[in-house]
Amino acid sequence: MSTRRPPYTGKERKLVLAFDVGTTYSGISYTVLDPGTEPKIYPVTRFPGRAGAGGDAKVPTVIYYAEDGTICAIGAQTEREGLDALAQESSWIKAEWFKLHLRPKTCSSSSVSDDIPPLPLSKTPVDVFADFLRYMKQCAKAYIEETHLVDGSDFWKSEKEEYIISHPNAWEGAQQTLMRNAAIQAGLVSDTASDRRRIQFVTEGEASLNFCLDRGLTNDSIRRGEGVTIVDAGGGTIDISTYARNPSNENEYKEIAAAQSYFKGSVFVTRAAAKFLDSSQFYDDVAFMTEKFDKSTKLLFRDPKDPQYIKFGNVRDKDLSRGIKWGQLKLEGFAYSFHVVAQFFEPSIQCIVDGVVEQDRLSTQPVKTVFVVGGFAASDYLFSQLEKILRLLGFNVYRPDPHLNKAVPDGSIAGYLRPSVRTRVSRFTYGVRCSRALDFSDEEHARRVSSANLSLRGRLVIPGIFSNILDKHTQVSESQEFRETYCEVAAGKEDLNGHKLTPILCYRGSLSSPRFLDEDSENFHKMFTIHADTSDLIKQAQECQGPFGSYYMLTFDFVILFGLTELKVQLAWTEDGVEKRTPAEVMFDTEIEYKD
Repeated sequence: MSTRRPPYTGKERKLVLAFDVGTTYSGISYTVLDPGTEPKIYPVTRFPGRAGAGGDAKVPTVIYYAEDGTICAIGAQTEREGLDALAQESSWIKAEWFKLHLRPKTCSSSSVSDDIPPLPLSKTPVDVFADFLRYMKQCAKAYIEETHLVDGSDFWKSEKEEYIISHPNAWEGAQQTLMRNAAIQAGLVSDTASDRRRIQFVTEGEASLNFCLDRGLTNDSIRRGEGVTIVDAGGGTIDISTYARNPSNENEYKEIAAAQSYFKGSVFVTRAAAKFLDSSQFYDDVAFMTEKFDKSTKLLFRDPKDPQYIKFGNVRDKDLSRGIKWGQLKLEGFAYSFHVVAQFFEPSIQCIVDGVVEQDRLSTQPVKTVFVVGGFAASDYLFSQLEKILRLLGFNVYRPDPHLNKAVPDGSIAGYLRPSVRTRVSRFTYGVRCSRALDFSDEEHARRVSSANLSLRGRLVIPGIFSNILDKHTQVSESQEFRETYCEVAAGKEDLNGHKLTPILCYRGSLSSPRFLDEDSENFHKMFTIHADTSDLIKQAQECQGPFGSYYMLTFDFVILFGLTELKVQLAWTEDGVEKRTPAEVMFDTEIEYKD
């Protein structure tokens, strides 16, 4: 794949920004699109409130609030010396890891609920996310105006800049809706239909792939069309996705296994350390010691054979009975060569290894190459263990860039400039609830005969049927339409609703072809609701005769495009031999379960 980017073909200058709001650290990248010019990707490396000349492209994803909800310190401002003491004296409330409060309501996400710090009582997850997005825009605006001396301030006058917001692989339409609402609340865009489209989304896995491709990182295996697995090891989540090059177009890639996301990022290493310290005799110092572990011990840990320390006092602090000497706590190993700190890393390492192996198993093509990116990938211990284990399993493992925290925001821009992924894999099975005519030759129908009822058409029908629209693990191109035909009947034409609300269900279980909603019922969930104005469709309702008199029947198709980053839905019907369509609004259940 050529690493040169094609010149921008638009007629007007445009500013595009990528916001990567991470669990622990966040970054911003942007590009200025000038007609006829090859675009460049720039990181924001100066942030108001940061001591020093800058150069670091990430800031802590942390906000301190006063009791009345006003912001006291945010982002780079939270790094200043002595802030923790000031926060404690002033009764400020710390909001961190707040991104994880937006997570999908699934079994895997509920298991981490107790590990996620609560939010300030007056704030919702969208409120806090909006506050941080507002801060990121302010930082980007100040940096661009200072850096592009000639025309930096002109970029913002049209108020037409576009934003790309990245998110974990497992996040769905509900999370995208919440983030778009936060962006509107933050003032990035207004709440008009055209402005809402100025917010785009990309998964962290796909952004990381685009980062690697933009850097020209390929090998013979990838060029042959074999799979490449991207492990984006971040603060909160481990995102694992697998792609292969299109043999007929070296600039296009297809997803070859359903992307996965796991709550095993670096914050859970710190959480394990906190639980270890909390179970010891250091009750009063746990918070301070955990912070020291997170900012120093965890990052420097390389060899389990070496002694590890948490420095939390001064050289005069000494308590040999508790393992404290010269203001440092010595962490002893559990075995001759297995250190206690290695135990903290073990769940994350095992999760990544299992995830890579599972991606290889599910992939439609063999996988030989693994790229490890993200802030957690900067851990030498994590990478050395992954390299050692995965090489034994037949994978070649690489860390592509020293500035690993830039992978997602830079990759978000790279993918905008030259989209590479044109085919994605469905993670679940999608369909709708419907009824079907009773078929006594079908054993499963016969078992449910007691639930049958008589329809207006004079047929015995079985309710609770799951009508499949898209199967799990299906490769879906961006332009590929999935459609199914359905009928709606009513006694009178006036009983046909002009504003159709139809739930689309998602099956997350292990059955290969679920047919009935009472099979594995706990794994059926409402994914979203289709809202469409069907007043034109109702005009085409057909009057029919049944055993109980006349009735009206509508025949229509649901047309769904699953291959885009965001779902698109239409209703289609035939009118005088010509297909007609109407766009449908996709409404997600955005209720959030979070700790008070």
